[in-house]
Amino acid sequence: MSFFAYKDGAMHAEGVALAAIAAQVGTPFYCYSAAALRAGWKEFADGIKGMNASVAYAMKANSSQAVIRLFGELGAGADIVSVGEMKRALAAGIPARRIIYSGVGKKASELMAALEAGVGQINVESSAELETLNAVAGQLGLKADITIRVNPDVDAKTHAKITTGRKENKFGIDIDLAREAFALAGRLPNLNVVGVAMHIGSQLTDVKPFELAVKKVVPLAEELKAKHDIEFFSVGGGVGIVYEPALASGAATWWEKEGKNILTPQKYAAALLPLLKPLGLKILMEPGRYISGNSGILVTRVEYVKRTGKKNFVIVDGAMNDLIRPAFYDAYHEIVPLTKKGGAPVSSDVVGPVCESGDYFCKDRPLPKVGEGDHLALLSAGAYGFVMASNYNTRSLAAEVLVSGKKAAVVRTRQPIPEIWAGESVASWLK
Repeated sequence: MSFFAYKDGAMHAEGVALAAIAAQVGTPFYCYSAAALRAGWKEFADGIKGMNASVAYAMKANSSQAVIRLFGELGAGADIVSVGEMKRALAAGIPARRIIYSGVGKKASELMAALEAGVGQINVESSAELETLNAVAGQLGLKADITIRVNPDVDAKTHAKITTGRKENKFGIDIDLAREAFALAGRLPNLNVVGVAMHIGSQLTDVKPFELAVKKVVPLAEELKAKHDIEFFSVGGGVGIVYEPALASGAATWWEKEGKNILTPQKYAAALLPLLKPLGLKILMEPGRYISGNSGILVTRVEYVKRTGKKNFVIVDGAMNDLIRPAFYDAYHEIVPLTKKGGAPVSSDVVGPVCESGDYFCKDRPLPKVGEGDHLALLSAGAYGFVMASNYNTRSLAAEVLVSGKKAAVVRTRQPIPEIWAGESVASWLK
């Protein structure tokens, strides 16, 4: 099914014309398809059938209250990496017992807040954190359920900035030192070791790194089950999506690629199930990008077209502060006009108004010829889009819209400019 598609030459999100949303809320704005979010969830859930597994949505991919609530209603837990995300999850209706708290730098105050809220599980990433958590739990008179995140030293073969399972990465405890950490946890009176965890990176499109990592951790999990009676093995998230062109090449939708050897939940489960099933442990999974990435787009307006001797610059009102992935990761997002265009494509740089040469969405890309007042959609922006936005250049955060069928709702209003500095004050000694 196509969730973002041309109908009579106009791009729609499900049954709503995107141009109509642009006229109502202005640009830039993010638009999410509820049907696409549900389909992403269903595809993942169906793909892992046969595994004794539960799924916690990795909120860092997209923490919109509307998105979290939608996944929560489908039965998802929440994988969080901050107290702010914990409070977002609770506000969106995720029960505390379905929340998993990960992250390498949890403060004692944050651990206390998590324990007081009753989060279901804390993933510990260092021996020092074990000691801190034990002390905090003791102050509260509680016994904290924990897993320990192991770093298996496996190269995820993805972008260096989103690889998390190598020894040189900050995440987890070196697998060679993990037994000592579990022994320490077993001695600390206020901790209850319930599982082992791993996560090797994001945007993986090949199952082999997952297989290698699981094979390295399985012997440890077997030992831990015998010694500590653990219940869970968290294999993390990281299954990637396809960002490459689909609509521009004539395919109906980028959701269903033909002729692409992409990693699917079915392939993922088929490779890992034979390795995991003999353990007899419940498997925890934390997908994010896979179930939200292709469910959202960023819509922006063409303000100017500037032609130089070497370049055709399409200057839009969206910028790197709205979607930083191209500038930060050299990431690819397919870009299409909201009104279907004919004619020969023009090699173009799509750039924003931020005062940085790195403020671009693409360079030297063949695109349909557009002019001032046209609108463009940046596809596959439902993950690591709005969540990474900033107020750089004192630019407002964009609006967010959720579409369901023929209905559209603004789920975040555009930030008024004075709110950007609302928490600031001038020092009393300044005139």
